[in-house]
Amino acid sequence: MHVIMDRAERLAMEGLERERVREQRYEELRSEFNSTAVRVRAWEKLHGLRLPTSSLHPILRVISASTGIPIAAIRDEQQSRRSAPATQPVADNIETSATQDARPELSPGEQA
Repeated sequence: MHVIMDRAERLAMEGLERERVREQRYEELRSEFNSTAVRVRAWEKLHGLRLPTSSLHPILRVISASTGIPIAAIRDEQQSRRSAPATQPVADNIETSATQDARPELSPGEQA
């Protein structure tokens, strides 16, 4: 039997699902089983913000309070992000090399 929900029931169920997902995200950023990096990324995703690069930024206290991560550990995460080499996404590397391999070099008199 297929149950047809009215709009109010559907909206209520969607609201419950959004709340469940939000609670799950809060658990992820508070869980001491997750590394500092994972918890900071969870905070970034939940709030739609990036970890600031300044070690003196006032939001670090907010991040610390909401995640339970000591400010010193958050600053260590900032430092590890600064020292991590900037890498090009794998998909871009594959596309670039495939495109280059697919195009034969033409001599000055040849046409494509």
